[in-house]
Amino acid sequence: MSGTAATSPVRASHAGPARPAHPPRPGTGMGAALRPLLIDVGVPVGSYYLLHNGFGLSLWLSLALSSVGPAVRAIAGLAAERKLNVLAVLMLTVNLAGIAVSFLTGDPRAMIAKDSVISSVIAFAILGSVIARRPMMSVGLRPFMTQGTPERSAAWDRLAEGSARFRRFELLYSAIWGVALLADCAARLVGAYTLPVTTMVWMSTVLTLSAVGVGVAVGGAAAAMPILRMIETEVRKS
Repeated sequence: MSGTAATSPVRASHAGPARPAHPPRPGTGMGAALRPLLIDVGVPVGSYYLLHNGFGLSLWLSLALSSVGPAVRAIAGLAAERKLNVLAVLMLTVNLAGIAVSFLTGDPRAMIAKDSVISSVIAFAILGSVIARRPMMSVGLRPFMTQGTPERSAAWDRLAEGSARFRRFELLYSAIWGVALLADCAARLVGAYTLPVTTMVWMSTVLTLSAVGVGVAVGGAAAAMPILRMIETEVRKS
């Protein structure tokens, strides 16, 4: 008995400090979760404004050059993973639409209307993703719902795979944003040809901000919050 007591401190000294059962994996934080949005949306948009406003390049040339990144990302995704990079393809489509309507010059009403045409591409793409049951807005929603943690990310994956209710909320969230943006496009298009140009110069911004506000408020209450509650419940169960 005394021999056992004498050797126990020695064994403890070789045990070393306790290690966590599940060490955190690298690249699973919020920064890693937001990386696709930064690369596929932030870089093209930022490069467009830099080229057009910073270096004074023409609208169509700035759009063309800022489309190189999304085009490469879309092709690389198909070649390497046989998977379509939805965000990259969306940005490429928006830029190509911008190039097409950039030649509408001379008529100030047409210049106002062209912004509606470009924005409608995004709205139709989002609604198309809902019809295809691959909700596009989930790409931007997921990082904020999972906070980049492995547990919450795994909970999202399990729910997306096995919960029909979770998938319905995903589809609803994208549908709300698609309808809000499409309504904004329609309102700006009608206003461009029915209201005074001086009114539409500031009204376009108000309409867009209103559409974003509807997407955030209605989408959050109707879909994002239920998704968040389901994730939290799933994490507690695991």
